[in-house]
Amino acid sequence: MPTASDHNSTGSAIAASAIRGLLDSIYPDHNSDTLAGSVVAAFWPEGTRCRPAPRQPDNSLWSERDALVITYGNTLEDGEHKPLDLLNDFLHRYLKRGITGVHVLPFFPYSSDDGFAVVDFEVVDPRLGEWVDINRISADFSLMSDLVLNHVSSQSRWFNEYLQGHHPHDRFFFEADPAEDLSEVVRPRTSPLLREVETRDGKRHVWCTFSHDQVDVDFRNPEVMLAFIRIIRLHIDNGVRIIRLDAVAFLWKEIGTNCIHLRQTHEMVKLIRMLCNFAEEPVVVLTETNVPKAENLSYFGERDEAHAIYNFPLPPLILHAMLSGTARHLLQWQKASPPAPLGCAYLNFTASHDGIGMRPAEGLLSKEQQAQVFETVEKTGGRVSWRSLPDGGKAPYELNTTFFDALTETFNGPDDLHIERFICSQTIPMSLEGIPAFYVHALLATANDHEAVEKRQMNRAINRHHWHYPELRELLDDPDTVNARVLRALLDRLDLRGQQAAFHPNATQYTVPVVDERVLALWRQSLDRSQSLFALHNVSAETVSVPVVTINLIDDRSWVDLLSSEPIEANDITLAPYQCRWISNLGISR
Repeated sequence: MPTASDHNSTGSAIAASAIRGLLDSIYPDHNSDTLAGSVVAAFWPEGTRCRPAPRQPDNSLWSERDALVITYGNTLEDGEHKPLDLLNDFLHRYLKRGITGVHVLPFFPYSSDDGFAVVDFEVVDPRLGEWVDINRISADFSLMSDLVLNHVSSQSRWFNEYLQGHHPHDRFFFEADPAEDLSEVVRPRTSPLLREVETRDGKRHVWCTFSHDQVDVDFRNPEVMLAFIRIIRLHIDNGVRIIRLDAVAFLWKEIGTNCIHLRQTHEMVKLIRMLCNFAEEPVVVLTETNVPKAENLSYFGERDEAHAIYNFPLPPLILHAMLSGTARHLLQWQKASPPAPLGCAYLNFTASHDGIGMRPAEGLLSKEQQAQVFETVEKTGGRVSWRSLPDGGKAPYELNTTFFDALTETFNGPDDLHIERFICSQTIPMSLEGIPAFYVHALLATANDHEAVEKRQMNRAINRHHWHYPELRELLDDPDTVNARVLRALLDRLDLRGQQAAFHPNATQYTVPVVDERVLALWRQSLDRSQSLFALHNVSAETVSVPVVTINLIDDRSWVDLLSSEPIEANDITLAPYQCRWISNLGISR
């Protein structure tokens, strides 16, 4: 009979054959047979199992119960316990009811950018804890880790070895001549692109897409690719089940191009997806590409690149809707958004550690509408960060604010509906096709941290507050605090959402034609068609009546608003300011 070893050997051979064509295309000057063998050895070292056939695209990697929290490993501190231990306690004590996964932002030693200038991908930052603490979290939650594969810290061993000319790291970093025409290069920062360094072989200019402490690696060297594949394997072995490809759009560079979304970048994503398809463990590949819609959607490929992509237009569009009191632009965008392909999903969110990206709003909101958003958010204490343009100018890149504080007032000024407005804004990602994800400071209704901005001289610090865990527990254990009220309301809705088959991330979605521009109306139907659900969201401070006939409730069914438990019997459905309704047939016939 075939042994487990034979089974694994067969799977490895099939995997090697499957990736050979990709390697031929990415590295045409290298022997693809030899390279495929090196890739297989890196991803499946001795003792690691390989599937005998690739996992085929389907919708079984997620369900309606899935929801993620995004957090830094040290968001919670008490000066006594390891932050990862505190995070584990917080997850189990407060979030287990509605959250199934956790994205722990880079938990490795780093030198800047709050973790995204990684010094060493192979160890956990000792200030946070150890791999055993990561394992403890991954035992009960789907764990997402960051593969910061575009760059590493200038303080890393890799870069130090490069400076000293030591093989193989002497060819690990992308170099360019300042005399070359780099005017078309797209990047999200205003700092100089090239950094001059002194190496054993003389002066060199290394490429720095983000900052001079974040030096871009050179994927034209297959040894770089192999190093990152070993890192992916290490993370999977430690319980990671969602691999987030950070800043992946900038991965491949060619002088004379814009150096974003190049063909080889997409093929590298395909390679990672293919390896994960053959992994025994169920691993999801998520691409982080904070760019306009068409560019973002391209990372689904032909169902052979990312399993999931961020729904980046959502945060600025939801913000504009809540501030303006009209869902017109949100509706227009949603109607034009294609469903995710089979085996793929959107990741829906409103806030992240970086703030609210504005590039995805290009073409969706006019410059005047964006300016009105900026003005209102700045009134509430938020800030605007900028990016460089090829012509030497600059444009808004992101808003730096907590989403909670951004909704303190509207275009019409402050009112007493702040909490209702915020909860509505967070309910929309729960209702849409896709998997909802919540930045921890949104769940906790955290205010802008102006002190951190002044102390660190960094706009993004405003949205990266460090909670003293005993203080936070006091606030959450008092049911009358704003923090407890918001968290309880959101978890109640997530818990309810997880019981509705119509909220499967790939359940049918139809954007109901505008019944009132103040209302975002969606129809969801479960994959087995047993449940229909109408999700209505009033984004205004006014009471709105929606005629039942406009959303086509079928007469022979009993309909009920799941959020209020009220049966729908009248001819009009009334929505109070910022009220949401999930109207379901519950599969009950009259």
